[in-house]
Amino acid sequence: MVSIKDIARVAHVSHSTVSRALRGSPLVNAETRELIQRIATEKGYTPSAVARSLVTRRTNTIGVVVTSIADPFVGEVVNGIESFMLERDYSIILATCHAEPDREIRAVRGFQERRVDGVLVTASRVGELYRQMLEETRAPIVLINNQHAGEFAWHVSIDNPAGARLMTGHLIGLGHRRIGYIGDRFGLHSDEERFAGYRARLEESGIAYLPELLAYGDGGAESGLQAMRQLLELGEPPTAVFCYNDMQAFGAMRAVRERGLRVPDDISIGGFDDLFLSFYCDPPLTTIRQPKHEMGREAATILLDLIAGRNPSSCFKTGVLIERQSTAPRRA
Repeated sequence: MVSIKDIARVAHVSHSTVSRALRGSPLVNAETRELIQRIATEKGYTPSAVARSLVTRRTNTIGVVVTSIADPFVGEVVNGIESFMLERDYSIILATCHAEPDREIRAVRGFQERRVDGVLVTASRVGELYRQMLEETRAPIVLINNQHAGEFAWHVSIDNPAGARLMTGHLIGLGHRRIGYIGDRFGLHSDEERFAGYRARLEESGIAYLPELLAYGDGGAESGLQAMRQLLELGEPPTAVFCYNDMQAFGAMRAVRERGLRVPDDISIGGFDDLFLSFYCDPPLTTIRQPKHEMGREAATILLDLIAGRNPSSCFKTGVLIERQSTAPRRA
């Protein structure tokens, strides 16, 4: 590889002059600067990120820890992070933790050992434990949709209770009174908040919460199918079901079809996330839209502020009810 020393030797100038010229510094006269830049182009010189990081003490690299690259929700968040960071000449290193707390911690520590400038973590299972890690390292950490109860210094989150109240209120407004909820059995903080919003909205409308209308999955489509089968076994099944996320809603709709029933004629189903697949399933899914791309960019903005020494605020986003064809008025 061509180095600054090679260019300096050909141009008969010092290393520092070459460095300044390649940065376009006005301290180098125009003729010399043009000569050095032409030599660099002819010899195929490319700046060394390693050498630059030794000078600036920054690598222009961030680490991103995700649960799984197969998760459509994660893909849209990472897309927002990537588009924002690439605009600012940052590179991204991705690691998966598969929702395992120990693996998540190892991934973050691995990034810190590689001297990344900062770390973003989606759906963290360890949350507040990062407070201690921040005292041990210079690299700031920002969480996206933290799944650990308790506050963390910097995070971007959706207002889960408000989103759940929106969906439950929508179903109540369609005349439904037996409204089921398919939650996540792993005790995620977001599930606790969505369930709380669901239950609160029922009680506000004078509808008793019935534990028999509660079923659990693991966040995936298959578990949504199994949970919906459980609800359909009831002597009086629900006429509407609110699912913790869209993936479980996809499985729930299949379970309804297996019984020879129809969505939404026989049972209305709502989700949470608004994955891109939600528009294309049959029928298209009514859901709560999380601004996933925007959340990724917002988290990246906070991280760069922290890297620059500023003190940004955490951010809460509001979900939006997207009405499609999977919900309809309750049949008499």
